[in-house]
Amino acid sequence: MQKPGVVHLYFNYVMFQTIYAEGQSANGEEQRRPTLSEDFDLLDAYSRTVVNVAGRVSNAVVHLKVQKTQQNRRQAPQPGGGTGSGFIISSDGFVVTNSHVVNGAERIEGMLQDGRSFQARVVGDDPATDLAVVKMDGDNLSTIAFGASDRLQVGQVAIAIGNPFGFQYSVTAGVVSALGRTLRSQSGRLIDDVIQTDAALNPGNSGGPLVDSHGNVIGVNTAVILPAQGLCFAVASNLAKFVVGKLILEGRVRRGVLGISAQTVPLPPKWLATLQLDTKGGIQVQGVEQDGPAARSDLRAGDVIVQFEGKPLDSIDALHKALDESTIGRTLNLWVLRDGGLKSVAVTPGELK
Repeated sequence: MQKPGVVHLYFNYVMFQTIYAEGQSANGEEQRRPTLSEDFDLLDAYSRTVVNVAGRVSNAVVHLKVQKTQQNRRQAPQPGGGTGSGFIISSDGFVVTNSHVVNGAERIEGMLQDGRSFQARVVGDDPATDLAVVKMDGDNLSTIAFGASDRLQVGQVAIAIGNPFGFQYSVTAGVVSALGRTLRSQSGRLIDDVIQTDAALNPGNSGGPLVDSHGNVIGVNTAVILPAQGLCFAVASNLAKFVVGKLILEGRVRRGVLGISAQTVPLPPKWLATLQLDTKGGIQVQGVEQDGPAARSDLRAGDVIVQFEGKPLDSIDALHKALDESTIGRTLNLWVLRDGGLKSVAVTPGELK
């Protein structure tokens, strides 16, 4: 004699098979079962997209071999190097890559998929966004165009092409996992509007393009969280276009600097209520650099900066973002907390070197 539980499970299984075979849902609604050919068509459509994009973009992807001198405190400088990726944005050889790939390079060689090899040099480098531009001595080269990262949607196809671990022109595909992330660069500043993707990246992919289904660059692959799977990041194309333009024309991105050491601090509730501040945090000045812009103003160690040109500041990162090119050499107004009250301080930022 079968146990009631076994009979019940068997009955549910039979009902499921009957419903599925008859094209009925559990609530009695008709469901059309996809045919086998339609399944293959869907797969082929996705495959064709990736194949077409890879074929269109790969000729513009560069395998960068970089030689650097490694410094060791206990030993004499030793030759070192590594590899990375980049992509060509002009037919005369301007290549976008990561700052950490080419920063401090003594020799750079760019290799193309067709076997051609070119010597390259750094045109501009911006560690604050981990972007750089190098120039290869070639002409009539294949190029790839920037897309609009502000039109991206979570879930759309993202394809990464690069040279992970020296395996040239590897293609991985996934989706845009998230938008608007922030990422800490090697310079300590935050990179804004970073794209998160699950398209697999590995060492050597750095500087390669993240492209959409039309083959346009939506991001510059820059980082991967090694202990995790599917957590990869790319600098958004809109930011990359701005920085790359500056690097080509001027060799750098200009930013303002106050010449202070500081830290983010919370503000006591009594100050928030009494002074009617629009922020819950501020930037406490720990020290003022001698002969720096702040030293030539009334800004003092111990001051807590709460407003910058009338806008609230609640973190060091917010201050970094506010100190853009337009602030260099222009007298600005800061509101600081000092001795329990608010005080206006004028300061003229210098240029970050």
